[in-house]
Amino acid sequence: MHVLNCDFILASQSPRRKMLLQQHGFQFEVVPPDESVEQAVMDRGLCSNCSPEELVLESAFVKARAIANTINNGLVLAADTVAECDGQILGKPTDRDHAERMLRLMSGKQHRVLTGVCLWHQPSNQNLAKIEHTVLKMDPLSEAQLTEMLDSDGWVGKAGGFGFQDGLDWLHITTGLETNVVGLPVERLPSWIKELESKVGASLIVNPPT
Repeated sequence: MHVLNCDFILASQSPRRKMLLQQHGFQFEVVPPDESVEQAVMDRGLCSNCSPEELVLESAFVKARAIANTINNGLVLAADTVAECDGQILGKPTDRDHAERMLRLMSGKQHRVLTGVCLWHQPSNQNLAKIEHTVLKMDPLSEAQLTEMLDSDGWVGKAGGFGFQDGLDWLHITTGLETNVVGLPVERLPSWIKELESKVGASLIVNPPT
């Protein structure tokens, strides 16, 4: 069990990030930022042609800061995940047609999933931003497979229009963490929290895992 010396706050309403933290023994509360915070970063990033790395790091940073500014004591965790294929940043589809365009772009190709993570401690105001990459290969999708995916609504709320955790047999991880594709490289958190502890000058986890 990962026990924090302070309140641990997940700045996300993603059920998948919540599930991953629970599965790895973290105790936390969910306090998502206003949706306008994330959307403003996405709009600015996509319009300014920033890299996917810059986009997810800025988004995670801004979301963590938004919640950290509302608390007196605690550790805030924020994250943002996008897919990237052929130089195009693929966030969450806005509708079915958008999801179809994303899936057709990635069909038969290799692509990356990137997650930016920001940990922000109060009252020290110290923060740590990290990025994790996972490379996947998507088999060429038949029209039947594409239609099945779109009809299932399995693309809703998922970067790139797919969820690896849904057991899709046409998606294969080449390198990297599966949890990163789901939305949070949770295996990295203990070491990242320790790194933040060195900046804060205090222990944030009691009896951390080895």
